[in-house]
Amino acid sequence: MLRCVIAAAVVALSTASALANSHGGGGATPPPKTETPPSPAKVILTKQGPKLVDLKGMTLYTYERDTTGKTSNCNDKCTESWVPLPATDDAKAVGDFTVISRNDGSKMWAYRYRPLYTSPADKTPGEANGIATTLQWRIARPED
Repeated sequence: MLRCVIAAAVVALSTASALANSHGGGGATPPPKTETPPSPAKVILTKQGPKLVDLKGMTLYTYERDTTGKTSNCNDKCTESWVPLPATDDAKAVGDFTVISRNDGSKMWAYRYRPLYTSPADKTPGEANGIATTLQWRIARPED
């Protein structure tokens, strides 16, 4: 009989503790979840190796003259051939992606402090026609 009473007491205490924790009694509240902002680009694997693409699958490029990591050297007429990967005014860095300000005051994304661009020569996702125009432009790769 004593064993039954002890077993019942253990079960009652275990159940009360579990109920208290799941219903806000006695336990500390968990910290609020912080949402990680979405990445502005992703890596895809190609026959030539991994490359960065925007969220629509369009190939991203870097410009050899962008060397400071703080600004873009492709401005004005250059942006007709190389479209900066736009960032919203309130965009925040996420992982290896940072936000830089352009000469016109707009924001754009950079990968490891290298500004990112798309090429109007690429008509469909996955194309990489932009590298044919000049050797100063390179496909953005995750190992860069």
